[in-house]
Amino acid sequence: MALTKLLGSKATRSLTVVSVLREAKRAFSHGNRTRALLFLGLAVVAWKWTVIGLAAQGLVTLLRGNRSPGSSPA
Repeated sequence: MALTKLLGSKATRSLTVVSVLREAKRAFSHGNRTRALLFLGLAVVAWKWTVIGLAAQGLVTLLRGNRSPGSSPA
């Protein structure tokens, strides 16, 4: 199946891990160490199971209210 092949590719896994690590860095820089540690653990899991990393990224986006990472609330 093409979707399985795409999600299992090394490039997709790498992109997912980098994205999760970016969220960990963002959480750490905002002083939320617990969230940063959770994202670091998720990055390890995301290397093996890409879908988990993608789902977590979607959840973070929803919880953040679809704001861009650099924006601040008005």
